[in-house]
Amino acid sequence: METIRFEDLGLCPEILKAVKNMGFEEASPIQAKAIPAVMTGKDIIGQAQTGTGKTAAFGIPMLEKIDPKNKKLQGIILCPTRELAIQVAEEIRNLAKYMHAIKVLPIYGGQEIVKQIRSLKAGTQLIIGTPGRVMDHMRRKTINMDEVHTVVLDEADEMLNMGFREDIETILEGVPTDRQTVLFSATMSKEILAITKRFQKDAEVIKVVKKELTVPNIEQFYYEVRPKNKEEVLARLLDIYNPKLSVVFCNTKKQVDLLVNALLGRGYFAAGLHGDLKQQQRDRVMQGFRSGKTDILIATDVAARGIDVDDIEAVFNYDLPQDDEYYVHRIGRTGRAGRVGRSFSFVSGKEVYKLKEIQRYCKTKIYAQKVPSLDDVANTKMDNILEDIDRMIENEDMTAMVNAIQSKLNDSDYTAMDMAAAFLKLCIGMNEGEQQEDAAVDFGDTGAEEPGMVRLFINIGKKNKARPGDILGALAGESGMPGKLIGTIDMFDKYTFVEVPREYAKDVLNAMQHAKIKGKAVAIEPANQK
Repeated sequence: METIRFEDLGLCPEILKAVKNMGFEEASPIQAKAIPAVMTGKDIIGQAQTGTGKTAAFGIPMLEKIDPKNKKLQGIILCPTRELAIQVAEEIRNLAKYMHAIKVLPIYGGQEIVKQIRSLKAGTQLIIGTPGRVMDHMRRKTINMDEVHTVVLDEADEMLNMGFREDIETILEGVPTDRQTVLFSATMSKEILAITKRFQKDAEVIKVVKKELTVPNIEQFYYEVRPKNKEEVLARLLDIYNPKLSVVFCNTKKQVDLLVNALLGRGYFAAGLHGDLKQQQRDRVMQGFRSGKTDILIATDVAARGIDVDDIEAVFNYDLPQDDEYYVHRIGRTGRAGRVGRSFSFVSGKEVYKLKEIQRYCKTKIYAQKVPSLDDVANTKMDNILEDIDRMIENEDMTAMVNAIQSKLNDSDYTAMDMAAAFLKLCIGMNEGEQQEDAAVDFGDTGAEEPGMVRLFINIGKKNKARPGDILGALAGESGMPGKLIGTIDMFDKYTFVEVPREYAKDVLNAMQHAKIKGKAVAIEPANQK
């Protein structure tokens, strides 16, 4: 299919500016087909998988249709999970960045409904929500559907799998009949077809289905590893490939928790995601992962639904998935938006046969690799440093450094090669030292209620007229950590315990060294040391 640029799609200048600002030039296949079709106002059925750019495919035409002068609700996007609702809202806000007076609001369960009602009353033209919470607002009459002209069902198959059919039908029945209904789904099941038949009129079908089940720009490898050695092999691979963001899949919640603690103990910034986490904890973990504070996410298959982050460079199958199809979903988290991704699978004993099944099912080749030795890790670190040196020599002014080295060589019997070798060794030593230093900041068991959190002690309490809001404000203000990531605050007369995510704990301690709360200089330290 020939490439189509966004300039050729007849979009308003504000959206074109936003698209350019987001770094996109050419429309993806689903965008090139769906944007012109949706803009005609016809009902659309789009068949496309996650990671194809479908959010912009329905988001751009919807923004083109919204009247900014009308403060009433004009568009609804339904998503299966709150995680996806937040992501879709974020992308649409980016697309609407230069469009004034358009308000976009994500609404989902777990968030205070009072806040949502306040935002709705202030005037919102577009809501992105989960079916349950949208239904809740309909029952409360806090959303008025009278002027809704577009409804989008995103990942409709996933919503039906999660049991939202009745909710979807109730919502669609409550929207004016002359609306435009756009439905996106990776598969076309009988249930999906039943919804399209009942709620769409002469819908145009747009198909962009990948011929292969796996993404072609993912390099796939496997390692034969004994279960007890998996942790060590994972650590070596993380050191060698040094992915910006990576997801590690385990088959059980228990294994997720064990691996998170093991990697934290080794000095990596890891966090876990599984079904036992409260929504607030889940939000905190995902916020840390998106911002790069956590660069390794360890998850079960169910918990990983709805994670849609483009910068994931590597996926590790710490445990081989139970279902062949899950392998496709897992590795599809990387290699997004035209980037090259890598997937690494750990195989023990007879699991080699399972791997062959996966290869047959996916019509793909997964290449066997030798487990890297510690020497391989050290050599890779050396190669990375030498690459950095190449970049530095080409791009930076080294005059002052050259003069300093020339002076040292003139005063000693060393050769330039001796000095270069010493610098390289020092560099590798420093890197290792830094890792050890991070690993040494082991907060141990501080008695935190939530996994992945550290409990801190602060020597200020109620008798100092301090309130929880003062503690939260000081911690967030000084460290730059988003306030919503702060956990339980237990306040006593003369002291307070507060929980913060483990990956922020060191930053918080450093930032609070000279801070004051209620005019009083405070001491803050891990709770296990008090």
